[in-house]
Amino acid sequence: MRTLRPQLASLLLLGMALAQRQVAVQEGPLYRTEGSHITLWCKVSGYQGPAEQNFQWSIYLPSAPEREVQIVSTVDPSFPYAIYTQRVRSRGIYVERVQGDAVLLHITELQDRDAGEYECHTPNTDERYFGSYSAKMNLVVIPDSLRVTAVPQTLNKVERDSLELKCEVSKSTAQHSHVSIAWYRQRGSEVPVEVISLSRDFVLRAGSAYAQRQATGDVRLDKVGETTSKLTIYNLHPSDQGEFYCEAAEWIQDPDKSWYAMTRKRSQGAIVNVQATDKEFSVRLETEKRTYIVGEPVEFRCILEAQNVPDRYFSISWAFNSSLIASLGPNAVPVLNNEFAQREALGQLKVAKESDNVFVLKIYRLRLEDSGKYNCRVTEREKTVTGDFIDKESKRPKNIPITVLPLKAGFAVTAISRTPGVTYNESFDLQCIIKPHYPSWVPVSVTWRFQPAGSTEFHDLVTFTRDGGVQWGDRYTGFRTRTAIEKAESSNNVRLSISRASDTEAGKYQCVAELWRKNYNSSWTRLADRTSNLLEIRVLRPVTKLQVSKSKRSITLVENRPIPLNCSVKSQTSPDSHFAVLWYVHKPSDADGKLILKTTHSSAFEYGTYAEEEGLRGRLQFERSASGGLFSLTVQRAEVRDSGSYYCHVEEWLLSPNHAWYKLAEEVSGRTEVTVKQPDNRLQVNQTHKNITVLENQWVTLECLVSSRTSPSSQLSVEWYVWRPGHPEKEVVARLSRQSTLRYGDLVALGDLRSRLHLESPSPGLYLLSIQNATVRDSGAYNCRVEEWLLDPSDRWYKRAEDLSGLITLTVKQPDPTLQVDTATANLTVQEKESFPLDCSILSRSSPESHFAVTWYNLRAKEAGGHAEEEEEEEEEEKEAVLSVGPDAVFSPEAGRWEGRLRFQRLSAVLFRLTVLQAGGADTGNYSCRVEEWLADPNGVWYRLAEEESGMVAVHVQDAGSTLQSVICSNDALFYFVFFYPFPIFGILIITILLVRFKSRNSSKNSEGKNGVPLLWIKEPHLNYSPTCLEPPVLSIHPGTID
Repeated sequence: MRTLRPQLASLLLLGMALAQRQVAVQEGPLYRTEGSHITLWCKVSGYQGPAEQNFQWSIYLPSAPEREVQIVSTVDPSFPYAIYTQRVRSRGIYVERVQGDAVLLHITELQDRDAGEYECHTPNTDERYFGSYSAKMNLVVIPDSLRVTAVPQTLNKVERDSLELKCEVSKSTAQHSHVSIAWYRQRGSEVPVEVISLSRDFVLRAGSAYAQRQATGDVRLDKVGETTSKLTIYNLHPSDQGEFYCEAAEWIQDPDKSWYAMTRKRSQGAIVNVQATDKEFSVRLETEKRTYIVGEPVEFRCILEAQNVPDRYFSISWAFNSSLIASLGPNAVPVLNNEFAQREALGQLKVAKESDNVFVLKIYRLRLEDSGKYNCRVTEREKTVTGDFIDKESKRPKNIPITVLPLKAGFAVTAISRTPGVTYNESFDLQCIIKPHYPSWVPVSVTWRFQPAGSTEFHDLVTFTRDGGVQWGDRYTGFRTRTAIEKAESSNNVRLSISRASDTEAGKYQCVAELWRKNYNSSWTRLADRTSNLLEIRVLRPVTKLQVSKSKRSITLVENRPIPLNCSVKSQTSPDSHFAVLWYVHKPSDADGKLILKTTHSSAFEYGTYAEEEGLRGRLQFERSASGGLFSLTVQRAEVRDSGSYYCHVEEWLLSPNHAWYKLAEEVSGRTEVTVKQPDNRLQVNQTHKNITVLENQWVTLECLVSSRTSPSSQLSVEWYVWRPGHPEKEVVARLSRQSTLRYGDLVALGDLRSRLHLESPSPGLYLLSIQNATVRDSGAYNCRVEEWLLDPSDRWYKRAEDLSGLITLTVKQPDPTLQVDTATANLTVQEKESFPLDCSILSRSSPESHFAVTWYNLRAKEAGGHAEEEEEEEEEEKEAVLSVGPDAVFSPEAGRWEGRLRFQRLSAVLFRLTVLQAGGADTGNYSCRVEEWLADPNGVWYRLAEEESGMVAVHVQDAGSTLQSVICSNDALFYFVFFYPFPIFGILIITILLVRFKSRNSSKNSEGKNGVPLLWIKEPHLNYSPTCLEPPVLSIHPGTID
């Protein structure tokens, strides 16, 4: 049960400060296990009336939360309801009064039906109602799910065996709770001894009887499963015999943050018997020496060697010259005889048990009559059932004789030192040896005196007084912090040890010893005094061990890289040495090296004149390794002018024992030759020669590829050149500077090329020059020149390298002519006064953008002369241009005899027709057409690409004579019969034919001619109507018009 009285006391103080009645109960909800004993406290404050207040406890059950069920009262025995009456009478439920205004409600065996809301009520004793008279809290009863099980067994073990026991602890509580586990050992009705425990906070702690063995690992508690723990005890002792069991408790945290053990259970026990292995024992007697001086102490140690001594019973007896001095029973209480009992009462003798197996006899001041033989006897005893002891076996060692000598009077003093010469910070010892050797109880005082170097006077340094104290002199207070004085136990040697020697400790030393006697009235008498010889101590500075690396090296690096300079101290005089490092550079033009940087022994920096003059301050970085022996100076962003010979000058500084720094040595390192150069030229432009051929009006892209460069951070400028055919010198096309500024070449030389140039860099190192709408004039040999620019450490750009690309030969040509005109020949016979067509068909062309100029020619036979009939000579042909149509569709003037009789038609883009009207005999001859193909260059200037002539068409015009027309015109009846009556008949016939052809065209289109050109020149024959029998009307076109 938890003690709550301190909490109630604090509530009492709180209640005194209130001015009205206040009832307080324990804060809920509380979770308690079924079957456990619980308490609930209640307190009233601020009341009036008697100091002893009454309390009434009630409950509101969860099944009827509005109904009060009375439990117990401090004033009314009939207060409980029937369901609680029996439990109240049997003290299963009762109220404990802690004080007049505070009580505890006890429920000794909690039941499931006890869950509910508890109310503590205090009847009114005030003059008027003022405040609260009751308070409530909730109590939750949960099942007791804690289970603690262990296998009941009996184990027989032998001493030094191991023991393993397991205990299973489980719970199924829904609420958050902790479990503590403890193992106990119990013998009969004795109080259980805790072996080891694991607290609810998971803290492992052994009981006092097993704490030492748990610290050495002989006692362990391990968790071997979710719910199982294992106790292991190694090296069993007979004292481990008994019943072992484990006990577990389930803890829950209450609303006031305190932990409460809801239930506690123990397992069944395991009986463990441990059998001892050996009962033999032996005894040994020891003392420091065999000869003593009067007044010296002596100690005899009787050592028992046996197993399991704590579990056995031994008695000890001490004897002097076979006479009993004292005895100790198993209870270790000494019993002395009369004479030695008196000396023990005066503090001159002691008999004691130091440990289980060591017993001591000590005489603090020996007398002459104490000379003789000493011994001890050890007897093992056995305890009977009645508690009495009986002797079993007794053993004693050999006697130890001692001799006590009287004290001598004369003595001598000698001062010695093994280190007359020391270095700074070393220690030296001075010894004052007194002969003969006096016991420690003999009062002797020793004074060390000191004469500093260069002085003639001695002064007291320190005194080891006769009563064992130390008294320092007033002159040299600094000695106290670095000086130790000790006196040997025999009083014959007083040692003065001085550490961290310095110049202050150099000089002469001597010691003065005085022999004293203490009188019965506590006064002192000096019996004698002696002064030792002089000791001179020399304190020297340490011999330097400074060594700086003398190795030489050469460094060649590229500018803008760091210059690493190392200064290595290979050995030093002391681990506490500090170093000042001075860095120098020597150039061929200088006689001596110039100081760059100095770091003092206190790590202060000082820049040298060279660093100031050359602007190195911002580029210097100094480092010191953690071990302290390596110093590094790094010159960042090296320049070419930083080349030179670098070295360091090292000074070794030490701190004197007087805390003043002094320079012990200095040394110069080997030199480092530094050469700073510009980066190696790695610029490389693709040197591959290329030939590119394109047609006019196409785009062409010329590539300039930088395959490698000196530095990724460099900047590039690119300049394009062209060698044109017929131009002796190259021309600059465009230049892209390293700042990405684009400039073009000479405006006059470039012409319109500037407007058609496009320069880009789609990726680093790749530059593309594009020419839009290339012309023949753009032909030439192109290449690029690349310049690489680097940034020097002073942030200035300089040109490091340049390279030319391979030539790119660009050929821009006009399209290959593919003009083809129909060259098939034909014969055509026509009647006089009729018309005949002359077609000019283009079978293929070079470009869809081509324009054509078409000229028709008439070739007719021409007689050679008047003797032609007689001479058979070949006829000559006379070529006459009939009509010309230019590429811009402009017609040439018609020749005299052709005027008014020509009609031009462009039936398609590649089919031209010239129709000759009113054919006459003079029109007989061979006809052909000549086609010229014209294209526009990128500048819009038209040029003739190709020309070709068609095949001949032979035309023969026949003479009409008396024709049918004249006959008809001469006869009126026949005229009307021919020209009027057939029209209705022909009209009907034509309509019928048209309907039939219309239907057939729905399934197939008009017939096409050769090469897909529609036969547009197949026309219905012209009908000329002439009522006056004149020539039919002629429809003619003139140049400049197209049908």
